[in-house]
Amino acid sequence: MPITEARKSMLLVSAVALVDIDGRVLLAQRPEGKSMAGLWEFPGGKIEAGETPEAALIRELREELGIDTAESCLAPLSFASHHYAASDDGDAFHLLMMLFVCRRWQGRPQAVEGGMLKWVRPQQLRDYPMPAADIPLISALQDLL
Repeated sequence: MPITEARKSMLLVSAVALVDIDGRVLLAQRPEGKSMAGLWEFPGGKIEAGETPEAALIRELREELGIDTAESCLAPLSFASHHYAASDDGDAFHLLMMLFVCRRWQGRPQAVEGGMLKWVRPQQLRDYPMPAADIPLISALQDLL
C-alpha cells in the first residue's frame, strides 16, 4: 500500500479509562446510527488536525460526557493498533488509539450523544462486547487496577 493511501486511511483516536473512587471503569455504548452501534468502548474520539491527544480527549469528554478534566489528570497507559476491514457501514481504515487513565474530573458523566454509560469493575470488562481495537487494552487496564 503506498504511503499516501495509508495516511488517508489512518485514524488517530484518544480514549480514556475514567476510574471512579471504587476502582470501576466507565464504558460508553455506541449509539444507534453510528458504526459498531451497541458495542461498549472506552470514551474518547478522533484527534483533529493540530490537536494533541490530550487536548482531543479533553474536548471529547466535554462533548460526549459533559465533564471537564485537565491534561495533568490524564496518564498515558497503552495504545492499540488495529486494521478494520471495509464493512457495510464504512471503508477500511487503520486505527491507532491511545488510552489514558483519568481519576479526576469535574461533573457527572452523562451520555450526551445517546447510548448508555456503565461503571464496570476491571475484572468484568470482558463481559461487554467491544470494538476489536478496545479489547487488547483491557489487560493493561486490569494489570494497573
